Amino acid sequence: MGSGQSSDKLYCNRYLDGQGPPPLVQQANEGLNGMDRGPSGYQPQGQMTWVILHRDLPGFPDDNTLQMNYIFPDGIQTEKHPHPGQPYNGLRLCAYLPDNRDGRRLLKLLDKAFNEQLLFTITTNKDGEDTIITTSIPLKTQPDGGKGVDGYPDSDYLKTVRRLLRDKGIE
Repeated sequence: MGSGQSSDKLYCNRYLDGQGPPPLVQQANEGLNGMDRGPSGYQPQGQMTWVILHRDLPGFPDDNTLQMNYIFPDGIQTEKHPHPGQPYNGLRLCAYLPDNRDGRRLLKLLDKAFNEQLLFTITTNKDGEDTIITTSIPLKTQPDGGKGVDGYPDSDYLKTVRRLLRDKGIE
């Protein structure tokens, strides 16, 4: 932690079973928890906001933290989704970036991807429920704990996400 910053840990976790997410590379290559991520561009209606937290991220000791908040209410699937007319579970998710030049650039790209409906999709989970998940663009959902729990430090994360967004036409 930087001097004068709180040592309280902040968590915003979408995993209710207490298990962390798979590594970013696995998420991007195989899909979240073995689920098919479905087509991009079919993101349900939701909201993205962000705030600055006055704490640093591991690997970025001189920077504050950008916390992105994604909120999707429960809803009914449209013809663009896997099961039109059927309900899906909403999602509340926080993701983190360092508040520096590269982090701010990536925030703008993620905002553009969100507005182009490329970050989230609806899929059927292992329990047979339709739910919202991230697409092939991984998000850091923990501020710390390392790559194994989808947190920082992760020296390749910003570069990897920029490349994945570029591959989807987001520049």
